[in-house]
Amino acid sequence: MEEVLSSFTVEELYPIVVSIKLALMTTILLLIFATPVAWWLSRGQSALRSTLSSVLTLPLVLPPSVLGFYMLIFMGPNGPLGKLTESLGIGLLTFTFPGLLIGSMVYSLPFMIQPLQTSFESLGPRPSEVASTLGVRPFTAFVKVVLPLCRPGFLTGIVLTFAHTIGEFGVVLLIGGNVPGKTQVVSTEIYSLVEAMEYSKAHVLAGGMLVFSFIVLLALALLNRQAGRIFK
Repeated sequence: MEEVLSSFTVEELYPIVVSIKLALMTTILLLIFATPVAWWLSRGQSALRSTLSSVLTLPLVLPPSVLGFYMLIFMGPNGPLGKLTESLGIGLLTFTFPGLLIGSMVYSLPFMIQPLQTSFESLGPRPSEVASTLGVRPFTAFVKVVLPLCRPGFLTGIVLTFAHTIGEFGVVLLIGGNVPGKTQVVSTEIYSLVEAMEYSKAHVLAGGMLVFSFIVLLALALLNRQAGRIFK
């Protein structure tokens, strides 16, 4: 094992850095975006809310290659976002880290929104109503009452989003390609190593992903157990 690890070059280990950077940025940005959206979705059952909820959860059922293909078209030279970025002098986002980040956020969005929405719905409107009767402003009540009570939902969303981003492949490959040092992540590096018949190195990275996945599942189980104790 030590011989295999020492055989990795710095360039071959850099996908780990890119993966962690992508997962962290995706999780932080989705946490900011998904929190108000999930709160709004949890406040009623109108047709508009149901339609938006269905749109936001599409990545759960769409094959990653399909989502990646349409994101590639959307950000390409003939797509709406591609035309906008080119007109602004930014250039195309395809096969760049910013483009990869956008695709990752779209693909991982349901994994942040659903735990938050479920947590808000389970909490119900009662705590906010009690805070309102005490003269607490809605935003203050949300920050000081709702968020602490929904902490298990936030932790679940953060863990799921981070882990899901680490394991992306289809969307990453189509939008970001497999550019070493820029858009090459662990999953695409494993693919490259297998293509090059370097199975020993692929085993190391794949084994690391396996251990990481187990830790994530264990963490989620512990979080759910803790949440069950809190709400009993």
